[in-house]
Amino acid sequence: MTVAHRRARHTLDESQARACAQLAILARLPPRHPSRAAIRGEIIEAWLPLAARLAHRFAGRGEPVDDLVQTATIGLIKAVDRFDPGRGVEFAGYAIPTVVGEIKRHFRDRTWDIRVPRRLQELRASISSATAVLQQQLGRSPTVGDLARHLRVGEEEVLEGLEAARAYHAVSLSAPASDGGRATEIGELLGGEDGEFEVTELRLALGPALASLDRREQRILVLRFYGRLTQSQIAARIGVSQMHVSRLLARALTRLRGQLDR
Repeated sequence: MTVAHRRARHTLDESQARACAQLAILARLPPRHPSRAAIRGEIIEAWLPLAARLAHRFAGRGEPVDDLVQTATIGLIKAVDRFDPGRGVEFAGYAIPTVVGEIKRHFRDRTWDIRVPRRLQELRASISSATAVLQQQLGRSPTVGDLARHLRVGEEEVLEGLEAARAYHAVSLSAPASDGGRATEIGELLGGEDGEFEVTELRLALGPALASLDRREQRILVLRFYGRLTQSQIAARIGVSQMHVSRLLARALTRLRGQLDR
């Protein structure tokens, strides 16, 4: 170790030693004391190198180092705010597991392909551990009831956790799938939205709506939209003026819309 490294380490140790003394002072200050924010900031700054070192231990696992350092810093802040000097535990011994736990939670949250609530993530982990234990005890795969009794939760909660486990790894729609020996992709096997359902609903509603019109209005609508006749052709067919056909058609359509909107 060079002289410069020894000096840097000595300075860091002195800084952390001062921070430990400030932790005792911080614990005695009331929440709104004017000096509290400054002392808290100095403590956090003194221990930032520890947070950075812990973050770098998890480098190379798919997450940017800057994000890991930021997460470790959040863990450090939590450790400073929750630390109780009266318990007789050194701050480093309390801060290290707190920071590491925050980093591990970061990985756990970010490695899910689909974001699910933290409760379900923790439930999935519990189910996974319980499954391994019960397989050894029972000599078979545990049922939902076995898992529920072991974890002391309801079967519905176990099913919810098992369903959430499917979100841990997603499968690409472009992944190959077997379809009767023909090479195809999973996305091709999924059904699409069928617009005919909406048309069917409209036809079912249209029958009673048309029945509310008189016979001449019904005939005009049939000639216009089914027979594809112009208003002039309809007028000649039923023996009225084209303007009168236009009025009758507008009135019939207004009544139909009113019936369908109910």
